[in-house]
Amino acid sequence: MALLSVKNLRIEIKTRDGVAPVIDDLSFDLDAGESLSFVGESGCGKSMTALALMGLLPEGVGSVASGSITFDGEELTTASEARLRQIRGNDISMIFQEPMTSLNPLYTVGEQIAEVLRAHQGLSKRAAWAQAIELLDAVRIPNAKARVSDYPFQMSGGQRQRVMIAIALACEPKILIADEPTTALDVTVQAQIFDLLQDMRRQTGSAIILITHDMGAVAEMAERMIVMYAGRKAELGPVETVIDHPRHPYTAGLISCVPHILSTLTQEREELVEVPGIVPSLMDFGKDTCLFASRCRHADDKCRQQRPPEVSFGDAHQSACWRAEEL
Repeated sequence: MALLSVKNLRIEIKTRDGVAPVIDDLSFDLDAGESLSFVGESGCGKSMTALALMGLLPEGVGSVASGSITFDGEELTTASEARLRQIRGNDISMIFQEPMTSLNPLYTVGEQIAEVLRAHQGLSKRAAWAQAIELLDAVRIPNAKARVSDYPFQMSGGQRQRVMIAIALACEPKILIADEPTTALDVTVQAQIFDLLQDMRRQTGSAIILITHDMGAVAEMAERMIVMYAGRKAELGPVETVIDHPRHPYTAGLISCVPHILSTLTQEREELVEVPGIVPSLMDFGKDTCLFASRCRHADDKCRQQRPPEVSFGDAHQSACWRAEEL
């Protein structure tokens, strides 16, 4: 049985123009210890999916309209807030997108790590503080014993992200959600953060859900990937299979947007290809058509009039495109 199973999930949010389905009929499974990536442009529903898994949809604005989220055999969509608080940070943890603002500036990093341990593990102040030092050392903060008393402003962006990882991993969660974990970090620090996440995954056995728009990060971190577009799953499959043989034009477009560094100075750079247009309005998300049709050079009348079904191509590779066979 999968550790996490999401079936036909529909998430609606209230807007000034009415109720819109920000996630529309999303299904996927996550096995224990697996690394799964959600990839797509901003506004396609990646982070909203993560918030739904954590039970953190904006109160009074977002809600699960239908579908199921089952974690370790337990249904989360009907769980009480008290039960969700027990799960958050303990069984399912999240590294939020912005390390510069995710930490509380009024408390030391040690206090913020220790708070998680005291709340979920019942440790004493002294034991939690000692464990906080060990966690800072585990995420490779130099001189952890001294830095544990630092405030967030005393640390660099990369160090703050490491603190966020330490907080997320404090209780050795079964699932770690990393929402754009290298935002605003330079490429060297990005590589270090990815190496750290891989090491922590091997040591703790946590499954990882990586949310990103960076195909390079997907290739580095994930075993399987889900391509999201306009609140829907456009393509799913093993990373190597999807990158080598994309079956959805949106996936192909995202891959073509990645610049390639040439090995010799004699070669000319290939022209960078872009995906034309923008993600449709939120109020269009629920339409029974292909929502990518207006941006797709392969689209025909059928695409503009009917919603494509998910087609399987073996090796757990699926695509929701009328012309997937041709691609």
